[in-house]
Amino acid sequence: MNLNININLTNEQKAFVDSTKQFADEHIKNNSLKWDKNAYFPVEVFKKSAELGLAGIYVSEKDGGTGLTRLDASLIFEELAYACPSTSAFLSIHNMTAWMLSKYGNNDLKNKYMKSITSMENVCSYCLTEPGSGSDAIAMKTKGKPDKNNSSLNINGSKSFISGAGVSDLYFVMMKTETSQDNETSCVIVEKNYDGISFGKNEEKMGWKNQPTRVVSFDECTVPYENIVGKPGEGFKIAMQGLDGGRINIASCSLGAARFCIDKCIDYVSERKQFGKFLKEFQSIQFKIADMITDYNAARLMVHEAANALDLKQSDTTIKSAMAKKFATDVCFKICNEALQIHGGYGYLSEYGIEKMVRDCRVHQILEGTNDIMKLIISRDSLKYNK
Repeated sequence: MNLNININLTNEQKAFVDSTKQFADEHIKNNSLKWDKNAYFPVEVFKKSAELGLAGIYVSEKDGGTGLTRLDASLIFEELAYACPSTSAFLSIHNMTAWMLSKYGNNDLKNKYMKSITSMENVCSYCLTEPGSGSDAIAMKTKGKPDKNNSSLNINGSKSFISGAGVSDLYFVMMKTETSQDNETSCVIVEKNYDGISFGKNEEKMGWKNQPTRVVSFDECTVPYENIVGKPGEGFKIAMQGLDGGRINIASCSLGAARFCIDKCIDYVSERKQFGKFLKEFQSIQFKIADMITDYNAARLMVHEAANALDLKQSDTTIKSAMAKKFATDVCFKICNEALQIHGGYGYLSEYGIEKMVRDCRVHQILEGTNDIMKLIISRDSLKYNK
């Protein structure tokens, strides 16, 4: 038995949710545990997803994207995460970089990279976090110094916790650029084969095991000045707008994991007997399932409201995105953890897929700004406190 999530969706939305589910069932669902065990990064599956338009979901059609809304993207990432949150999350990162180039890049830069990104000929990573700054993005130390003729940037510094690092072809890197506006922040595209870029060891992680996570280092890395996305100094604005969407995307990934766990629980308690009764006949189990379904639906409403706000360019988009990210990632992790408890010892076994959902979802409360940072964003707006 599965939760009915198609209520109130348009026929078009139902169609692409169904096609996404079919793709996930065929290419992801039955492979996710193997990928997790072997730390395998399924590049061939990512490239195949591009054939469905999943590498440029909310990139305009004129730039080679699918031209869907942020709400549509949320539905897609949830469906992919039902099969594997880690796979869905990486695809959301690639989509964020595609959107950055589409929205802010000039025609020359789009002509250089856009087609290869939406086809996933080039796989992309996003580089913001640094080893010494974490959530304090504005304190970054990576710098790109222009040459005398502004024809190239000489980059030094490092980025940490970068998904896809070492495998991805393009890196959208946030850095300080020393120009007439001293220490402004810019977004720069760095190719994997440029001299001076290197990658640390693949980190051993609790979850998200099927995507590599490495430090990306720049040592006298020379990049064409023309690879700046948008205008020099627009990087912080690009990063913050990207994070609004990123927070909605990662919350959507949590929704998919939670729904998977709820469906697993409903099936399990309908089949498993204890003391001569099906588990679903115990009121304690009934109440747990009721809480899980209620929390999931509440989170989904918040995520969709935030996605709609972003589509409509509402002034409170950042706040709604922060609230949705905090609430959804918190309650969806709780749902996954509760599902493990309901399954007892079976939930702790890898083959049932629940313990993977618990591990994968835990990091959602940390990345795209920790949930403590989300509280800070929300409270500052409500209390008008900016210190």
